[in-house]
Amino acid sequence: MGTMIRSMTGFGRAESTNDLLKFTVEVKTVNHRYLDASVRMPKEYSYLETSVRSELKKYLGRGKVDVFITCDVIGEADYELQLNEHLAQEYVDAYAELEKRFGLKNDLTVSRLGNLNGIFTLTENSMDEEAVWAVLRDALDRALEMLVAARTVEGGNLKKDLIGKLDEMAGLVDQIQERYPEIISEYKERITAKIAEILADDQVDQSRIAAEVVLYADKLATDEETVRLKSHISSMKAELEKGGDVGRKLDFIAQEMNREANTILSKANDLVTADIGISLKTDIEKIREQVQNIE
Repeated sequence: MGTMIRSMTGFGRAESTNDLLKFTVEVKTVNHRYLDASVRMPKEYSYLETSVRSELKKYLGRGKVDVFITCDVIGEADYELQLNEHLAQEYVDAYAELEKRFGLKNDLTVSRLGNLNGIFTLTENSMDEEAVWAVLRDALDRALEMLVAARTVEGGNLKKDLIGKLDEMAGLVDQIQERYPEIISEYKERITAKIAEILADDQVDQSRIAAEVVLYADKLATDEETVRLKSHISSMKAELEKGGDVGRKLDFIAQEMNREANTILSKANDLVTADIGISLKTDIEKIREQVQNIE
């Protein structure tokens, strides 16, 4: 059993909190040739963007990814008041100096001293970067797990659908192979009748007819194309069973299928075969569209 096929379309959302912060993370993805991520987050935490991006790479191979991160402060921040004792001493000495020099009354009170510039500083004990990242990462990982689960479910549906289409294609290729001998024998009858009519007798040179039929059969032969088409169908099924990041490979196989179908159509000098060829092309087109959405 291979790993699962993942669609590139999905959504995940999670939140995580600690005493102070609540992070909410939403992740949306749609198909894209490679991994293209846009991260929107509060400015004050933008120093974590690189960490967010490298976390994404652990979960996603390709796709266009939109990450929305919001943060609410839910707890009381911890503030600390610091007294600059050295500066306070300088002020007290300076007031005493003024009193002595100018004979003024020294009316310095605690509240006045406290109001002087630089005596008290208020600092917020904010969380360190590690602690902030721990909360954000928790929300991000859970949102990404939810997203990957959604992409896997959708990938399972895509796989089932694709295998159904591949089986249908294999049936059409069988029909082309079965039709080929009929085309040749119909042609042989037509040409025999034509020559008999021209010669107005039944003594038709069978070896001339045989040579003509061989030429015609060569021109219409699609056995190489049908063999290659069957092989492409098998390898696409094998890739789907193997799973993992196979989107690009499947897209390449689908292009090869298209090439073979075009050749069959260009050779088809027969309405039945042309109709089957058109159905084949339609199936391949649908397969190509769906494959675009596989990681």
